[in-house]
Amino acid sequence: MLITFDQKEYQKLNDKSYQLEKRRLQIELLKLQEDVIKNNRRLCIIFEGRDTAGKSSTFQFFSQYLIPKNFTYVNLGIPTKWESSHWFKRWKKVIPKKGEIAFLDRSWYTRALTEPVMGYCTEKQYIDFMEKVIPWEEKLIYEGVEIIKFYFSLSKDQQKRRMKARKKSELKYWKLSPNDERIVTKWDAFTLYKEQMFERTSPSFSPWIAINANNKMIARLTALRFILNQVPYENKKLLKPLAWTKKINNYKATLEGIEFDNLSFEQYKILTKYSDDL
Repeated sequence: MLITFDQKEYQKLNDKSYQLEKRRLQIELLKLQEDVIKNNRRLCIIFEGRDTAGKSSTFQFFSQYLIPKNFTYVNLGIPTKWESSHWFKRWKKVIPKKGEIAFLDRSWYTRALTEPVMGYCTEKQYIDFMEKVIPWEEKLIYEGVEIIKFYFSLSKDQQKRRMKARKKSELKYWKLSPNDERIVTKWDAFTLYKEQMFERTSPSFSPWIAINANNKMIARLTALRFILNQVPYENKKLLKPLAWTKKINNYKATLEGIEFDNLSFEQYKILTKYSDDL
């Protein structure tokens, strides 16, 4: 059960409308966090996707106004030899406590994607993971953990543009590692494992939500709106998105710290293709 969530209204928003919608949604997210704290809930939000898909920036967007002591950011990095052979124990320790939201910038699903593609796990470890992950998640849910699994999807061309932008950036060049450049060459293999992951690890009680991440700004709003739509919380006041049109002619974009304003919609679309921020 793969859910593709596409908030089409967001495709035409300008900077002013974006800021307004961002504020509205962040207010609602804070209400959700307060409900999590008050009722000792455990909310685990997973961000998966290819490199440059916008996972880290989405976390920053989500957490901007949240109460710091009641959320955690998890990016475990390279596993030790022991962690590699005790995969679920590695991830069990970062599951949110009562009254907490945990944001996972990559998750246990690294073993379904990057690890087999790059040869970081054995075939046996991969098969074992794919057989055990859903029963493991089901047990977490039974214990009271609410799990939301986002997959940020982007096109091959868009990833190449972002990689190139990072490589040339005097501020972000360090984000591009030799490993990142290697995995880009394995696009088709990654796609194969991604499709197998969707097919085998997306039951109705723990589905994957696919977000179009070709524009990071739209992806962030879309993912946040999905959470607010899906998850119950007290005092919910989630207004419908405003209707934007191509007639708006004051779009704005920032590229390498330089702001371009008074853009037409078509100019805005072209410029943002080359931005690593959007």
